[in-house]
Amino acid sequence: MFMGLVGLSFFNFTQRSQEMDSAALGKRLFMDSILSADYTLSCASCHRPEFAFADTSAVSVGVAGRKGNRNTPSSMNMSARESFFWDGRALTLEEQALKPIENPVEMNLKIEHAIERLQRHSEYNQLFIDIYGESPNASLLARALADFQRTLETGSPYDRFMQGDSSAISAAAQRGLTLFNEKGKCIECHFAADLTGDEFRNIGLYDNKIYQDSGRAAISKNPEDLGKFKTPSLRNVAITAPYMHDGSFRTLREVIDYYDQPDKFVSHAINRDTLLNKPLQLTESEKQDLETFLRSLTAKQFN
Repeated sequence: MFMGLVGLSFFNFTQRSQEMDSAALGKRLFMDSILSADYTLSCASCHRPEFAFADTSAVSVGVAGRKGNRNTPSSMNMSARESFFWDGRALTLEEQALKPIENPVEMNLKIEHAIERLQRHSEYNQLFIDIYGESPNASLLARALADFQRTLETGSPYDRFMQGDSSAISAAAQRGLTLFNEKGKCIECHFAADLTGDEFRNIGLYDNKIYQDSGRAAISKNPEDLGKFKTPSLRNVAITAPYMHDGSFRTLREVIDYYDQPDKFVSHAINRDTLLNKPLQLTESEKQDLETFLRSLTAKQFN
C-alpha cells in the first residue's frame, strides 16, 4: 500500500503549486513517508483510503515494527467532531494532526525535525511559500493535514433514505433502523448527523485486569471516566473493522452480539454504562436486520 517508500516522497511534484490549495498540499503530506522517522510510513499507512481511512489490524504497526494498544479510527467525517483520539486528548484537527508524527510507537519523528525536512525539500518548501506565503512550520503543517481531512466527508444510502428516498435502503435495513432507534438502544450513543454524540462512554471493556486501558480517565484524571472512550461515528462502519478502541471485535456481528449480552464477554466490567445493565434480547433475525442497516451507512465509493 503506502509501505516501503524508504527515502522517497510518495508523490511526483509535477503539478505546479499555483494549482494547489491547503487541502491538496495536506493530501500529499498525508500520503508521504517523509513524515516518519525512517521514511517507511505515511499517515495513509494506517489510515488506509480504501478502508475509509481506517486500518484492518487490531492495532497498527509503527516504525521499527512497534505496536500501540489502540485501534486506528477512520479519518473520514471529522469536520464536525468536538475532540479527537479515543481519549479525546486533542480538541482540534490541527492539534490531532501532529501527534501521530511525534508518537514513538507511530511515526516517531519530532515535529521540529519534520519541519527541517520539509524546509530542506525544495519543492515542499516552495509549495508552502506559494500557498501560505512562508516556509514550512508546525502550524502550517497541522493546517494542511487538517484541511485535507476536512475534505473527507461522505454520504450514504441511509442519508438518501432520510431525505425522502424510500427505496434507498432495503426493507431489512429499514427494520434495522427501527431496532437501532428502539430496542437496540444504539441511538442513545450514536446520534446526530454522523451517528455519534461526541461523548465518552464506558461500554464495558474495562476491568483493570484483562482490559486495563483506562481511556478518558488518563486525560481527565476523573475516576468517573474510567474505561470511557469516545463514541465513534458509524459512517462507513461496514469497512472499518476491526472494532472498538482495542480492535478486539473482528466483525459487525461480533459487535452486535457483544451489545446484546455484554456479560458474556466481560463479566466484571468496572464503571460500565447503565445502558448495558440488561441484555437486549435481540433475536437472530433482528441481529441480521440491524447489521443490514449498519451496512447501509457505507458511502457509494466503497461499494
